[in-house]
Amino acid sequence: MFVTEGQIKVNIVMSSFIGDYLCKIDSKGRALLPAAFKKHMPVTAGDRFVIKKDIYENCLILYTQDEWEKQNALLRSRLNPYNKDHSQLLRAYYRGTAEVSLDASNRLLLPKRLLDLAGIGKEVYMSGQDKKIEIWAKEVYETNGIDEDKFASLAENILGGLNPS
Repeated sequence: MFVTEGQIKVNIVMSSFIGDYLCKIDSKGRALLPAAFKKHMPVTAGDRFVIKKDIYENCLILYTQDEWEKQNALLRSRLNPYNKDHSQLLRAYYRGTAEVSLDASNRLLLPKRLLDLAGIGKEVYMSGQDKKIEIWAKEVYETNGIDEDKFASLAENILGGLNPS
């Protein structure tokens, strides 16, 4: 997407993470961010991320700071903080959330409490999911896939009626 400021056109690149990478976690809880993910980060994202437990799966989700702000804007647009149910949802959504940043060696210090929540040990898969990165315990990721028939059925049911334009 191009945005014009005065006479200068600025190309704003959205992050789109793809691929899955097996990563080691050192004794201090640090994991190297795969170079392919670093390469696809927009300049505006900096080295700051937000990490949280996933709502549906037993994994962690890593957002760039920019994407996290977009997620917050979406929540703000749909929720009323003065509604009790909405307030409970917000509390649960933000529970276990932490800000992390890359060190000089492109490593992320993953909070121990979040690693424990997701059952993560010494090896993880970092899996690009468009605008976010999922972080899975190696054992869970390798056994948590769906078979080809189920995938084809989901694709047909969810995407089959779309009119591509």
